[in-house]
Amino acid sequence: MNLKSARVLVTGADGFIGSHLAAMLVAHGARVTALSYYNSFNDWGWLEALPCLKEIQVVTGDVRDPNLCREIAKDQDVIYHLAALIPIPYSYRAPDSFVDTNVRGTLNICQAARDAGVAKLIHTSTSEVYGSALYVPIDEKHPLQAQSPYSATKIGADAIAYSFWASFGLPAVIARPFNTYGPRQSARAVIPSIIIQLAAGKREISLGTLTTTRDFTFVEDTCRGFLAVGELDGHGGEVFNIGSNTEISVGDLFARIGAILKSDAKLVADPARVRPENSEVQRLLCDHRKLRQASGFAPSVTIEEGLRATCKWFTDPANLKRYKSDLYNV
Repeated sequence: MNLKSARVLVTGADGFIGSHLAAMLVAHGARVTALSYYNSFNDWGWLEALPCLKEIQVVTGDVRDPNLCREIAKDQDVIYHLAALIPIPYSYRAPDSFVDTNVRGTLNICQAARDAGVAKLIHTSTSEVYGSALYVPIDEKHPLQAQSPYSATKIGADAIAYSFWASFGLPAVIARPFNTYGPRQSARAVIPSIIIQLAAGKREISLGTLTTTRDFTFVEDTCRGFLAVGELDGHGGEVFNIGSNTEISVGDLFARIGAILKSDAKLVADPARVRPENSEVQRLLCDHRKLRQASGFAPSVTIEEGLRATCKWFTDPANLKRYKSDLYNV
């Protein structure tokens, strides 16, 4: 599938990864339509920050509305479905919202894609569906474990996408990124949380569990992985991991960021940031060999390079003022 000149719809394009993906698709030569979540302020989220915004057709709406989904899917060649509710702590408080957006929203997009006859649907999953690693590195055959309402809804959404391939022949492929980080990420994530608190001059940095490990992937690499999945021929119903194949603990991550920002701030355990014991995912480490063998894709940004770029962006006063360093953003 050649994405150059293809008509591509990106749902969730106003978010962190979606905005980076929309910009990368434009640079790749695609004709991009971006779905931004409707609000009365006419705010298009992180799309507003893109230099290429004039080259993107922005539509507003909500994937929970099946009629809207059918309307925006018309005449599209490819759909990248990223629209989702993702904050795990918030999924403890509002699980119904996650079912409505993540499961039913995916159902709506799949039905719309089927009706429109799109050439390819790339559905976005998450490494959280694997739960705490039973073995590492984690390949696509690893069992799925719903350790939070969020991950449960993403497992459900993945199953919906797969079922439309199996039942109706919808050319749906599941892209499963591990922990993506970089400029424009939400403050709910651990890397922005650390940087924002340090940049605000705090001497004590609040974090949750420090021993958990994650496979952090810089957002440019994640988006290149999305493009690689999108350009594969065939592979309907399959899952492809996107990750760096390296891991780092939250404690070590804090030390690296502190060194980059030349800070000697100390860590303080914050019980509010700790997940329930059985819900905490202890370890994630990606096996990305399947996508590499299918497409040649491999991540190119090291954790040190990615953290430096991320710190540079967040510590720019124009960007930092968008975040609230005193608020734990769930």
